[in-house]
Amino acid sequence: MKFDGLAVDMGSLHRLSDAQTRSISPENFRGERGAGGMATEGTGAGCARDLGQGWKVSPSVVIAAGTTFEIADIEGPGAIQQIWMTPTGNWRQSIIRFYWDDQEQPSVECPVGDFFACGWGQFAPLTSLAICVNPGSAFNCYWPMPFRRRCRITLTNMAGADMVLYYQVNYALGEVSEDAAYFHAQFRRSNPLPYGEVHTLLDGVAGPGHYAGTYMAWQVNNTGWWGEGEIKFHLDNEEWPTICGTGTEDYFCGSYNFENKATRQYQEYCTPYAGLSQVIRPDGVYQSQQRFGMYRWHITDPIRYTDSLRVTIQALGWRSGGRYLPLRDDIASVAYWYQALPTAEFPPLPDADGLEII
Repeated sequence: MKFDGLAVDMGSLHRLSDAQTRSISPENFRGERGAGGMATEGTGAGCARDLGQGWKVSPSVVIAAGTTFEIADIEGPGAIQQIWMTPTGNWRQSIIRFYWDDQEQPSVECPVGDFFACGWGQFAPLTSLAICVNPGSAFNCYWPMPFRRRCRITLTNMAGADMVLYYQVNYALGEVSEDAAYFHAQFRRSNPLPYGEVHTLLDGVAGPGHYAGTYMAWQVNNTGWWGEGEIKFHLDNEEWPTICGTGTEDYFCGSYNFENKATRQYQEYCTPYAGLSQVIRPDGVYQSQQRFGMYRWHITDPIRYTDSLRVTIQALGWRSGGRYLPLRDDIASVAYWYQALPTAEFPPLPDADGLEII
């Protein structure tokens, strides 16, 4: 994809552009030029009482329980280039949404932790091209997100307690090329996955577009290995898929059970395009289940479709006699993709109890 005047990588960083750089944060809610750091009230006002305006008066916002906060409202054309945020509270019950070009239907609807590939409510470092999770709980997103008329980003606090949010949205205003598609992300959860069924990551989308990445938060409810299942990509209303993986760890660019043969333990890893970024091990008391966080970005190998796309994954372990065992695990996923508008309606998100990590 090409975003005229907006796309920047190491190969084009030296080139001049007419794009205008802007940034939204609690110190400049509207991203207006020359309007940052002017607050006289905010969450830091008490700390700055001896210093006054311009001295970190408004570094964050408080989002009350059960309310929605508008992070950004930007008139285009332009593109989001980087997002940083560090939310307190319940990451699974804090829902981030993106709306492109005045659509009522969000194109991104996802718990904030899962969107940033940190779905278990616990910090785990992650270093990749698209997402980074840095100490102590810093979420960073580098997916390019062009828009033509308008971009709105909101965060809804579904939990029963107030939360604090620090954030910065860095973007550029400028021409967007005709072939630029819109970023999408959708959360789904199977808890538990019914016996003998597949977990659906994505269905019901209309093209043209291309699939760009997967994050999965996977809780294993059986002993033994759990990752024999295949991921399948059905392109353009196919009955049988064009793309069929050979195993769960294979799709996430690992092999042989993600196991370090020297330690006989699961081995975490992070690479630019894929990783097993989080392994939560049982503690012998109440944290009884193994939990995993995995990502796979299709940056160099986007999966292109014309009319529709359906993505599913099997959950398979082993049983006696060398037979596969269909698993009934807790599987949550985020599918990331680009497409032309309009955005089809997403399946309803679970309620707070349905989202809860238990």
